[in-house]
Amino acid sequence: MIQRIGLALLFVTAGLFHFLIPQTYVAIMPSYLPAPLPLVYISGLCEILGGLGLLFNPPVRRWAAWGLVALLIAIFPANLNMAINHANFPAIPAWALWLRLPLQLPLISWSWLYTRR
Repeated sequence: MIQRIGLALLFVTAGLFHFLIPQTYVAIMPSYLPAPLPLVYISGLCEILGGLGLLFNPPVRRWAAWGLVALLIAIFPANLNMAINHANFPAIPAWALWLRLPLQLPLISWSWLYTRR
């Protein structure tokens, strides 16, 4: 249960940052996506709702976990875009941007644990 609460806090916190510093997230959006600011807000809301959903009963928890798995897959292009265009983010070492791409797999796996009955 502690791990589930930790994952919930991680997603709720990450989602809140979408509303507190949205321009940071807009900057990493691939240029081919329309309306980056609304997409940032939508993804932030999904992170918050998904994180909160992990705290509910098993049926809600499963739906929330599936939503978080889908969200992590959906935001991968933004993270990849950030790594490819690392020159646009000089404050972050390029190796760190590339390293965080495979680190999404444990988050997907961790979220997926709660999709089970």
